[in-house]
Amino acid sequence: MSEIARPATSLLAVRLGRTALGASIYTALAFAGAGTLDWPRGWIYAGAFVAVSIAGSAAAQLANPELMAARAKGMRGDTKRFDRLFYAGFLPLITSYPLVAGLDAIRFGWAPLPGWTVAPGLLLFVAGSVLSTWTLLVNNHAESTVRIQSDRAHTVVRDGPYGLVRHPMYLGTLLGLPGTALILGSAWALVAVALITALFTWRTAQEDRALQQELPGYTNYASVTRYRLLPGVW
Repeated sequence: MSEIARPATSLLAVRLGRTALGASIYTALAFAGAGTLDWPRGWIYAGAFVAVSIAGSAAAQLANPELMAARAKGMRGDTKRFDRLFYAGFLPLITSYPLVAGLDAIRFGWAPLPGWTVAPGLLLFVAGSVLSTWTLLVNNHAESTVRIQSDRAHTVVRDGPYGLVRHPMYLGTLLGLPGTALILGSAWALVAVALITALFTWRTAQEDRALQQELPGYTNYASVTRYRLLPGVW
């Protein structure tokens, strides 16, 4: 193995290890809410979440390491103010989401969903993950926060999923979240999904406006790819 390949391989292993650990901790919140490990739907969700997270992270790291390094930096000094507000609402919701699902589906049984919802839930979850990963593969500017990336030669991306909607990663997220609720069998988790969907819709509108005002070529792109978030609707 060359001296160049060795550091790249080591970095990939470290990032995949972190991804696996983070995904495992996140899915553990569902079991904390449930109050038991004897939960087959919980294990289906945990297995799917960890596997998809590792696969997506590996694909993105191998295809677009520069982007993944940029995404790891989180908030920047020029992150848009509306995006800071978005995260102030989003982070508590996304953190409590699996916890609520466990409380609802197992511990208290407020509004559990029938077993047949697991299969469509998995389909939605995987479809959303594939769309989000596809976005990371084609867009070198898909950072984790919204800003005009003048330091990284920010340009408009039109390829791949960007020919379908202008914000495909958000669409991927909004497909995967209800899928999780269906897998775990929690109707109350769908309430959190509705709140998160409202937040992402607001974020999409704000980001799209900022890009049309500040990113050269984006207005022309928006005239060709008409829909922001949901094909045929908006």
